[in-house]
Amino acid sequence: MKKHILCLGDSNTHGYCADPADCADGGIRFNEDERWTKLLQKYLGEDYLVIEEGLSGRTTCFSDPLYEGLSALEYIHPCLKSHESIDLLIIMLGTNDTKDRFCASGACIGLGMGRLVKKAMDTPCWGDHAPNILVIAPPPIEEGMLTSPVAATMGSGCVQRSRELARYYEEQCRLLGVHFLDAGTLGCEFNKVDYMHLTRKGHAALAQALSRWVQTH
Repeated sequence: MKKHILCLGDSNTHGYCADPADCADGGIRFNEDERWTKLLQKYLGEDYLVIEEGLSGRTTCFSDPLYEGLSALEYIHPCLKSHESIDLLIIMLGTNDTKDRFCASGACIGLGMGRLVKKAMDTPCWGDHAPNILVIAPPPIEEGMLTSPVAATMGSGCVQRSRELARYYEEQCRLLGVHFLDAGTLGCEFNKVDYMHLTRKGHAALAQALSRWVQTH
């Protein structure tokens, strides 16, 4: 049986493209030759099945007052069970948690990630091996976002909060005994439209880094 890698994330896992000129199809989603999840599948080969579970707006544990169904905490159990058995769970969330409307500090978002990881660890989806989880701190939102079209809904505090996530995520991962990776150190390029979504080049950089990580862990 192939090794199942489940990628749980937000719009950067779903493949949202804020700049249609950067997408081969000119649409709002990078295609199967461009998204990091599909590239990871390509790099790892036929012994792996990389499963996409990306949703725009998804948070670690916060319920959005404007949109339904965006809390990963409420979704993680059925998600893991529907794809069992899981060999590796990759979680890359937190960007949406920094929105001003959630009023959550970097430390609180870190606790939210910890709570999500604990629920994943307790879900009986791991077959005959121990839970295997990689938490990725997303690249910090860039300053240009503050004058972009999404500034009004994201809020002025999200840039600073996003810079704090790696620190608090690493702390939670150490306490829980799971893997940690800081995408802010991987050269994952953002577009110059909203300064918070990966470019095609950014998707490729993330996929390459994760391919190396998977093959050495």
